[in-house]
Amino acid sequence: MTTSIRRAVKEDIPALSSLIEHSVRELQRDDYSPEQIEASLGSVYGVDTRLIDDATYFVVEVDGTIAACGGWSKRKKLYGGDVTEGDGDLLDPAVDTARIRAFFVSPDWARRGLGSLLLDACEKAARSAGFRRFELGATLTGVRLYERRGYIAVERIEMPLPGDGTIAVVRMLKEPVA
Repeated sequence: MTTSIRRAVKEDIPALSSLIEHSVRELQRDDYSPEQIEASLGSVYGVDTRLIDDATYFVVEVDGTIAACGGWSKRKKLYGGDVTEGDGDLLDPAVDTARIRAFFVSPDWARRGLGSLLLDACEKAARSAGFRRFELGATLTGVRLYERRGYIAVERIEMPLPGDGTIAVVRMLKEPVA
């Protein structure tokens, strides 16, 4: 098995879209209802091309196939794909938190360290850009991973979905180690 990590490119978008849908439908089914999952696909969950354009989105390939994706952002938007708003404003690394964003793992590769590999790469890249603190909007499914990696839950957010529903996301922070 050969594992590699690289920056995502526009040509990856079809594979990323497929991976995100498969990941959400399979890995989040114990934490969200089928209705929440279907409503969130294409609204809350989806490829955020701004991350690709900013060269802050990564893919993990296993034997040449994309098995996981995730990134970080220097913009204010905390979560959501292209259809959510609020990604234009840049953050100031001296005072703001880098945003850890859009982590998805193929169910075939879940719980094998790919999420941690991505998180290490994102935190390292954000540190290189001057950030020392990190923030993310975790799915209920992802909270355990982030807690193991030093993130602290600070707020539960009920995000509106198309129609009348909502989906829970946990805002989490990681401060620098003293």
